Amino acid sequence: MDEELKKVVEFHGHLCPGLAIGYRVAKYVQKFFKKSEDEELVAIVENNSCSVDAIQYMLSCTFGKGNLIFKDNGKHVYTFYSRNTGKAIRIYFKKYMFEEFSDKFHVKEFLKKYNSGELSKEELELFNKIRSEATNNILNAKDDDLFDVKEVEIEPPKKAKLFPSIKCQECGEYFMEIKGRVINGKIVCKECFEKLVRG
Repeated sequence: MDEELKKVVEFHGHLCPGLAIGYRVAKYVQKFFKKSEDEELVAIVENNSCSVDAIQYMLSCTFGKGNLIFKDNGKHVYTFYSRNTGKAIRIYFKKYMFEEFSDKFHVKEFLKKYNSGELSKEELELFNKIRSEATNNILNAKDDDLFDVKEVEIEPPKKAKLFPSIKCQECGEYFMEIKGRVINGKIVCKECFEKLVRG
């Protein structure tokens, strides 16, 4: 395990297939774009898996700076845009991480039981072994075996903006003005709006 991967694991908390995907994506991107010192490099990620932590750590694309954009498509697709050059690449992780293990276990069944905490001790051991093998496979595969990469043209992502805060007339907490809602003649935060609508 190289030093950069060790630091990514430390940042994330554990090594897993998702983190390995993000690590490999970020390593690939480093060949074309420099790490973002501020907001120069923008990452548009289409999932909220462990992979995104590697991208945040290695490329300095973060929600706080506005250069990490999340699109909830549930896909291992990552688009990187350089504000310096106007160029963008789209990376699709084309490998199904558990594909080669389908003869050892029924993936959907295992994932369902894993998510509900119903795996037996033996099943959990097998699942952890398979996850570890899948992680190693991702870390050691060739880029061409993992990724479908193409240069794309996209609209330059908007930079992060600062907006004033106002006080919710229901709960009294401050929130970003542009996120406000009006209900029963009061300006309220989104959370209070949803509670009031539900009644």
